Amino acid sequence: MKIAIVGTGYVGLVTGTCFAEMGTEVYCVDIDQAKIDNLKQGIVPIYEPGLEEMVARNFQAGRLKFTTSLAECINEVEVLFSAVGTPPDEDGSADLRYVIDVAREIGRNMTHYLLVVTKSTVPVGTAAKVKAAIHEELAKRGLDRDIPFDIASNPEFLKEGAAIKDFMSPDRVVVGVESETAEKLMSKLYRPFLLNNFRVIFMDVPSAEMTKYAANSMLATRISFMNDIANLCEIVGADVNMVRKGIGTDSRIGNHFLYPGCGYGGSCFPKDVKALIHTAKQNGYPMRLLQAVEEINEDQKTILHRKLYKHFDGELAGKSIAIWGLAFKPETDDMREAPSLVLIEKLLEAGCSLRVYDPVAMTEAQRRMGDALYYARDLYDAVVDADALILVTEWKEFRLPSWPAIKRLMKQPLVLDGRNIYEIADLEDHGFTYYRIGR
Repeated sequence: MKIAIVGTGYVGLVTGTCFAEMGTEVYCVDIDQAKIDNLKQGIVPIYEPGLEEMVARNFQAGRLKFTTSLAECINEVEVLFSAVGTPPDEDGSADLRYVIDVAREIGRNMTHYLLVVTKSTVPVGTAAKVKAAIHEELAKRGLDRDIPFDIASNPEFLKEGAAIKDFMSPDRVVVGVESETAEKLMSKLYRPFLLNNFRVIFMDVPSAEMTKYAANSMLATRISFMNDIANLCEIVGADVNMVRKGIGTDSRIGNHFLYPGCGYGGSCFPKDVKALIHTAKQNGYPMRLLQAVEEINEDQKTILHRKLYKHFDGELAGKSIAIWGLAFKPETDDMREAPSLVLIEKLLEAGCSLRVYDPVAMTEAQRRMGDALYYARDLYDAVVDADALILVTEWKEFRLPSWPAIKRLMKQPLVLDGRNIYEIADLEDHGFTYYRIGR
């Protein structure tokens, strides 16, 4: 089976590589010539554990091909996935220009039946716009009635840092289709991943489009709910970790995404919550709960700054602050909407000097912030002469540091834990003042 993936960003590259790993012949298409040239040399533009090795293996085997020309491969394939970016506009809506551009190029170049699958995260109704754009381009060629095609929606549910595992062994695969032919093709494509338990959920296209937004918005809601509870716990003297355990053992609730912290970020949750709010507004319905979820999250990104400000009675100018963790979550170099960015901005505005360290996001941080920060060699270099240490991202290497060594290196023994990964007794036994979320 031969397929094409248009867009070699996070979703497109992981999708194409994993399909190739299962024996499918995959053409990965991108208009960025430099990116395509790099991929042919095994240089992967994103950090994702295991991806670089898998790309190299399948490229060498000839199952994974990279090109800048959709016209070159479109008539070789049965299924074409559109995985181009849908960045948010200022009003929160998803920018669909690249999705529609791909649809138009398909209509200009296809010569036989094709199943066109939207993999990008898009609002309800996008598949209909894709269909209309393809029809329009076929009509310009006088072929609107001669070349059949189907559309489908196949939203991704990949977790950055665990994307390969998620794709190779998914909880479920959601597919929206309009025809029996499309359903058979998608079943054939996904069956190798799900031999023992075929977990493909077929539904209509609008429902598939909505499922992606609803899933991410639910997870974002759980995070903001727990952050709200954590902030109240601090006020009334409760311990949010005890509260989390108390409610998480309820089988109706479960313990996933009930960990309080300094806010969520990344390329999915913030964008998808905003987009769903915008879609609802366009249809005359206010998403009151999600509006609160977004407001809570934006406020939560400032909580570490507020704690530090309170500790120093507002006198932050001239303080040296160490920050552990810059990516929005562990196992990725993605800093989009990261809580660290809000914290860094506020500390720089307050006149602090910053020493930062992240296991993989240092290059991305330098690209974003230039010479405004000191980029430490390791976690210990970051704390040299620091007045405070703030943990923002819970990388594994931060879990069990040498507190005696850190205390000797720091100017003041002060730790602010934005992810609640440390035990209070451990820090206090070593003479640290320790602040966390929700206690």
